[in-house]
Amino acid sequence: MELLRSLFARTSASSRTSPWTLDGSVLLPRAVRTLKTSEAASFLNVSPNTLRAWERRFGYPAPMRTEGKHRLYTHGEIAALRDALKEGLSISSAISRAREKLTADTPALVGALTNCELDRADGAMEAALALRSVERAVEDILLPSLREIAQRHGGESAPWSFAARWASDWLVRARRLAPAPVRPHTILVGDATRDELDPDALETAALTLFTIRGGSSVLTLPVSGLAGLGDVLRNYSPRAIVIAGSHASDDDVARWAYAVRTLTGPLPVAVFHRGERRGKTSTTLMLSDTPADAQSELMALTEERRVAPAVPPRTTFAEPAPLHRTATA
Repeated sequence: MELLRSLFARTSASSRTSPWTLDGSVLLPRAVRTLKTSEAASFLNVSPNTLRAWERRFGYPAPMRTEGKHRLYTHGEIAALRDALKEGLSISSAISRAREKLTADTPALVGALTNCELDRADGAMEAALALRSVERAVEDILLPSLREIAQRHGGESAPWSFAARWASDWLVRARRLAPAPVRPHTILVGDATRDELDPDALETAALTLFTIRGGSSVLTLPVSGLAGLGDVLRNYSPRAIVIAGSHASDDDVARWAYAVRTLTGPLPVAVFHRGERRGKTSTTLMLSDTPADAQSELMALTEERRVAPAVPPRTTFAEPAPLHRTATA
């Protein structure tokens, strides 16, 4: 148990009409327009190889991926880049200008939430979705807007409370519209946040949304709840555990993880928004702070387990070897 405590050690303790529709395996807003790689390249009057080179070098434009791993670019991102290039800017300057144009929705959402205007906040996100994927809208607009409100007003303020509850509701609505799971496994999330007003709770909700949209089922349970844990897990086959949030104590997290792994076997463990950045060890993976990157890392972790030899559940749990902090560049 003491080793598990060190494993999870941390550095600091009303539905509306949906603006989305389903397009195959990708959830898109009704107003969004997407372009294939060849179409986007033609729109910019460059070759597909050049477009992919910009993506690798600058991280822009950032495409969505279909279930078949094909790129889909949002028309808004491509159009913003084309307009900037027409001004005679270099590619690096044009990308900066395009990004500035696309982040113009952030002040609109901040203003709506600060003034407690629900419909206007929903409208700001609908406008964001007309130019971006759901993932990009959340990471580029929703989460930065919430962080700005927290910085301006504080995490105990009424504006933050209103904004956080709206964002939590918005993310739940988006989750309900996600396609049905296509991967035959479940990700078990141990909720170590304080409540829905905890900033980490919104990051965790975004990670949950992205994971569901990526085709996996997600089961979220509080790390404070041990009673009846076996009854719940009996109906699921988790492939990985994610401990999300930094509010719960290390002792509570260690006890919960110990109980889960006793019931399910030595599942891989990932940690999200609970401590300093570390690399993967034999026992745990510290996920990136951004939900999209964390979701990609989590999917890679589950794929590794899928191809690894199956380990049957056991009734006793052998504690893992101590973790050693890995140096980061």
